[in-house]
Amino acid sequence: MRVLLSTYGTRGDVEPLVALAVRLTERGARVRMCAPPDEEFARRLAGLGIETVPVGPPVKEMMRGAALPSAADLARYRDALQDTQFELLPGAVEGCDVLVAAGLGQTAARSVAEAAEVRYVHVSYAAVHLPSPHHAPPPRPGWPEPEDADNLTLWERDAELLDGQYAESLNAHRAALGLPSVTNVRDHVLTDRPWLAADPALGPWQQAPGLDVTQTGTWSLPDERPLPADLVAFLEAGTPPVYVGFGSMNPAADIVPGLIAELRARGRRALVSRGWAELGLIDDGDDCFALGEANHQRLFGRVAAVVHHGGAGTTVTAARAGVPQLLVTARISDNPYWAGRVEELGIGVALRGPAPSAESLRSALTAVLSPGTRARAAAVGAEVRTDGAEMAADLLMAGGS
Repeated sequence: MRVLLSTYGTRGDVEPLVALAVRLTERGARVRMCAPPDEEFARRLAGLGIETVPVGPPVKEMMRGAALPSAADLARYRDALQDTQFELLPGAVEGCDVLVAAGLGQTAARSVAEAAEVRYVHVSYAAVHLPSPHHAPPPRPGWPEPEDADNLTLWERDAELLDGQYAESLNAHRAALGLPSVTNVRDHVLTDRPWLAADPALGPWQQAPGLDVTQTGTWSLPDERPLPADLVAFLEAGTPPVYVGFGSMNPAADIVPGLIAELRARGRRALVSRGWAELGLIDDGDDCFALGEANHQRLFGRVAAVVHHGGAGTTVTAARAGVPQLLVTARISDNPYWAGRVEELGIGVALRGPAPSAESLRSALTAVLSPGTRARAAAVGAEVRTDGAEMAADLLMAGGS
């Protein structure tokens, strides 16, 4: 079997497909992957021997600013990305038996698969991306926040916004391929049988009309890399620290200083992950440590809590480690959804908005570091599965949809 995997986004968008690629290769499949051209993704895929097709501009460049691009710039960015997908995906899918597209931004993938007469599977990494009366749509950068309404009305408005962005250009591309027009871009991309690569204990799917969802669990790989020696020395020099990291996001300037001050007031140590924002420490105190790339699977089991932005990957890794979480989230994509799930499960606290006050940080840390939250986090961690990528690979190899 030959498989094309396609996604565009930050590390949290790419890594699940990397896990699926590895599991498929183990089963004898030949895998090709469309991904952003950022150096870290190219290096990662090359190291695993995965054939790569770079698609779109580098993601890291877009994420460098303290704020996302303007609505007009985002609209142009989305149109350009769709055009690029229609330009490159037909060549990438040549000779393949199935195309797996991750994320709603893969607006060209189903049309390309249709034209090539190749099986198509859409996957989402969080239930909130799939239409349901049980939840509202996720916030979409650059588009207006909808007024209060019932969930189904909000999903109808969401479909209208997506049609306004994509429908005309998508249907022009489809006409060029000899394909009929579509009337609902979102539902066309998702299909009525999408896959959900999210853990059932953390983000379960509730049945919704019109969708037959296959939930496989999170797609991830075991990480056997050792922790750096200087990090191990810091961990062993005192009580478990609190990890602070925001991945690809650029948090408010006073977040890290505020967290360090609050932790010091409690006699707690801090680990600050530099991330894409190149975060640093406020001084050279020996109670804080700045780290670069590190194995979170090994690290999170050795910390007192994890403070992060609410990405799916960090949320599940911290949950699997049985460690409490403090989510400081902006209203972007699935971040608010994971914040809500962490609170509903009692395994942490969420602060919504990019710049929480000192008082809210203080209160949240008190709750997160309490024995009750740690006990609940440990209990939920025991329920989190690790075989999602294996299940998905088996389904693909068996021809499941």
